[in-house]
Amino acid sequence: MARRRKGIPEINAASMADIAFMLLIFFLVTTTMSVDKGITRKLPPPVPPDAEAPKVKERNVLTVLVNKDNQVAAKGELTDIDALTQMVKDFIVNPNDDPNLSEHEFISDLLEKEMKKPNPDKKKIETYKRILDEIGNVPKSKGVVSLQTDRATKYEVYIQVQDAIVKAFNELRDDLAKQAYGKPYNDLKEDQQKLIREVYPVSLSEAEPRRVKTK
Repeated sequence: MARRRKGIPEINAASMADIAFMLLIFFLVTTTMSVDKGITRKLPPPVPPDAEAPKVKERNVLTVLVNKDNQVAAKGELTDIDALTQMVKDFIVNPNDDPNLSEHEFISDLLEKEMKKPNPDKKKIETYKRILDEIGNVPKSKGVVSLQTDRATKYEVYIQVQDAIVKAFNELRDDLAKQAYGKPYNDLKEDQQKLIREVYPVSLSEAEPRRVKTK
């Protein structure tokens, strides 16, 4: 049997495993894990195979193209991504009723149309009435932004263009929220946000990537 030398203290390593386990738990709890996130979008329900494509007037479609050289064009003319947000806002709002920009219908007219339907949507009727009471008889645009990219378009540019378009709708929602409730859109209650979204839905249509020409 080996004898322990006098004067040399013995190291108690019995609790080292417990300490290591506690440190492992600490690092797992406090460490931030990076998680890849996709684009947040609520997709529409699938269209029945026998359904006819809705007819949309040319003036109600703002076509945004991005070619293989990552150039952006709207209304057939080259534009900067920074200028795209204001262009979308002007197209949707169309305050001067420009025949080259989108048409709109007032909430009172939409309410009247819904009430005259054989099977009216009660939820829509209630929503329209609340908009009239809380926001006013505001116009709702018929405009749709159509985004078409090339197969060779850089993903970063595609995201920047999409962000610029969505930013336009977010700014319009903010303006209407401040006008109606005196608060930004994000500070409103969920039911109030729903009314704002009814007036300004994100009307963005995206086609399959293909060969795109901007000139």
